[in-house]
Amino acid sequence: MSKPVKQVHLGAAFPGVKARTRPAPRRGGMSPARAATPTGVGVRTARPDEYELIADLTVEGFRSRNSAPRPQRLALMRDTPGRACAGDLLVAVDGPSGTLIGTASLLRSGSGYARLALPDEAELRLLAVLPAYRGHGAGNALLAEAIERARGWGVRALVLDTGPDNVFSQRVYHRLGFVRQYAREAHENRRREVRTAVFSHDLGPVPADGITIRLATPDEHARVARITEAAYAHDYPLAEDYRTELRAVGPRARDHEVWIAVDRSTGGILGTVATPRPGGHISRLGRAGELDFRLLAVAPEARRRGVGALLVEHVVTLARSRDLARVVMNSGALMTGAHRLYERLGFRRLPEREGLVAGGHPVYAFGLELPAPAA
Repeated sequence: MSKPVKQVHLGAAFPGVKARTRPAPRRGGMSPARAATPTGVGVRTARPDEYELIADLTVEGFRSRNSAPRPQRLALMRDTPGRACAGDLLVAVDGPSGTLIGTASLLRSGSGYARLALPDEAELRLLAVLPAYRGHGAGNALLAEAIERARGWGVRALVLDTGPDNVFSQRVYHRLGFVRQYAREAHENRRREVRTAVFSHDLGPVPADGITIRLATPDEHARVARITEAAYAHDYPLAEDYRTELRAVGPRARDHEVWIAVDRSTGGILGTVATPRPGGHISRLGRAGELDFRLLAVAPEARRRGVGALLVEHVVTLARSRDLARVVMNSGALMTGAHRLYERLGFRRLPEREGLVAGGHPVYAFGLELPAPAA
């Protein structure tokens, strides 16, 4: 449950604001998406009872650095219910006090509130931070969370725009991995009264063959459970306690991330894999600097389409985006088909980290070393 929100007078100063420390990178550099996320600021989805306060916060955040907004833009700033329905209305919360200090709208293409996003993109708009809390990482935290959530939607890129003279924001975008799109902004500026600078963050390639990989939604958990159990039961004898674990998609999604491969033409779920949330682990195998994954499963009728390889490649992309050094997983000794897939993708056995036994059979460990990013 989230902390209660402290109601504040938005025009007042906020005393007692302390500088936040930044987490140390896992290796040689910082992940573009997670680098500047402060430990004292949390980001979550806004609650309906906060919408009016968030509207005031948005207006205050923009008023302090710009002239009074035009009526149409002011109406957009205050339309928090509409923006929430068009995607995800994010809020940054000061950890020590529980105060709402920032907000941003992550919008789906074609929602009516997005103006840049193409069909395979998400758009970030109206990122605002209260003046007294600037310089403490709230904007970075909102951007980093938006990148993660957009990736969870299964889109190719996250786009945003800002004023051409807003050099400070542009430096932040570049630091977090956004790239300025000059040709695209030239097209935009031909039809706008106010000039803009357009930026895009690449979230990785969209899988080919009409397949999208995204996070499962709660209404899909039952289908994911059936597919996971069917995939494992198709090839291996299963103990009842393991069947129960395979079907526990809801608890798994609550604590970790459950990804699904979806056929874009039919909407059918083809396969699934589970990963930890950023900074965590999903198994005892995972160590610092590693991303561990579990329960890779492809529906029996969807095999021979490369779904398993796409899901594993997605896991590797996640690890790279989080600046991790290795991807690891356990696999039962009988799962020889999965072993061939992992080896084809560059994974190698880690015998020094084995020793588990399941159902009377040894459990293998596999790992994939990821090259350090170029300096």
